[in-house]
Amino acid sequence: MRFFLLPLLATTALAADDGWVDLFNGKDLSNWVNVNCAPETWSVVDGVIRCTGKPIGALRTPRMYENFEMEVEWRHMKNAGNAGIFIWASPIAAKGQPFLRAIEVQVLDHGYGNTKGYTTHGDVFPIHGSTMVPLGRHNGMRSFPSEERSKPSPEWNHYLITAKDGKLRLSVNGKEVSGGDDCNWRKGYVGLESEGSPTEWRKVRIRELPGNSATPEQTADEAKGHVQLYNGVDLRGWQGAEQAKDFVPSDWRIALKAGAGGQSIATEKEYGDFELVADVKLAKDAPESASGGIAIGSATAVALPFQPKNGLKPGAWCRMVLTRKGTLVSGTVDGSEVAFRALEDAKAARIHLVHGGAAVEVGNLYIRELK
Repeated sequence: MRFFLLPLLATTALAADDGWVDLFNGKDLSNWVNVNCAPETWSVVDGVIRCTGKPIGALRTPRMYENFEMEVEWRHMKNAGNAGIFIWASPIAAKGQPFLRAIEVQVLDHGYGNTKGYTTHGDVFPIHGSTMVPLGRHNGMRSFPSEERSKPSPEWNHYLITAKDGKLRLSVNGKEVSGGDDCNWRKGYVGLESEGSPTEWRKVRIRELPGNSATPEQTADEAKGHVQLYNGVDLRGWQGAEQAKDFVPSDWRIALKAGAGGQSIATEKEYGDFELVADVKLAKDAPESASGGIAIGSATAVALPFQPKNGLKPGAWCRMVLTRKGTLVSGTVDGSEVAFRALEDAKAARIHLVHGGAAVEVGNLYIRELK
C-alpha cells in the first residue's frame, strides 16, 4: 500500500494542473489594469469582482492573448443591466468612445428584452474597428444565440469563450450558442466592461491553446504604459476644478460648455517628457479662430489650440497625440502631423486644459512619461 500511495497522489496532482490560470485571485485586482474608470468603479467584495457600472469603461488584462479558452461567471444586480466582455481588445479606449476596440461578448440582463437588433442571451459582435463573419442568425456582423439560455438578475450565469485562430465561440450555461469566424483582431487583451449598471464577476480563469499565427495587422496595439488623467466621474487629480464651472464631467468625457472662456484646470502632477493622448470634439459651429486647448506650464502656453486649422474637424471626434521632449513639442491629429508650439524651457510642468469659450468635448485623456 505504501509503495503505490505516493505515485497515485502525484498522478492526481498532475491531472489537476490542466493549464487553467486564474485571472482573478479572489482578493484584489492586482492582475488587472483599470483602463478608464474611477478607482471605486471596480472593487473586490466577498471574493467577487464588483462593478458599479459608472463610468462606462473597462478593466483589462495586463497582457495580450491569442488562442485560449476563458471561463467566467457573472450576474447583474438590477433589472435590465448592461455589460460585456472584450475579446482581442485594444489597450486603451477607441477614438471617441469609452469602449475598447474588440470582439464583444454581450452581457445583458433579461429586462432589456429581445429585439431584431439584440438579444439578452449571448450576442457576439465586433466593435469600433474590429470585424468578423457572424455564425448562425445574425444582423450585420452581430451573431445571435441559437437558444435562450441566460438567467435573469440576480442569478449567476456561466460563459465559456473559446478563441482560436480568429474563430470565437460562446457557450452559455453549458451549451454553445453564438460566435464568429475571420475575426480581426485575433490577438489582444481581454477586458470586462462597465456600462451603466452594477454587476458582479467571479471564477474568471483562462487556458491558453496552441498556435501563434496572428500577423501584425491581426494584432492589437501593444500597451505602452499610458495611464488615465480623467476618471470618468469627477475632476480628482486636477487643480482649479472648483472654480472652473464650465468644465462638466459627463461620464467618460469632460464637456467644456460654451461660455466666456478663460477658465482652465491643471494636473496636480508636473510632467517632464511625455506622450499625451486626447480625443477632442469641437462644436459643429466652432470658429476657425477658436482659442483654448492643451497647454504646458501655464494656461497661456497653449501647445495645441482647439482650432479647425489644426486638423480638428468640427462635430467629429479627433484623436490627438502630443509628445513633449524638452522644449520640443510635436504630434499628430488622426495620424497626420500638425504644428505645435515650442516651450520656453525644459522644466517639468503641469498640463493645462484651457477653455477658449467655444463648446468642446474632451475624452480619453491618457499620458505616459518618457525616459
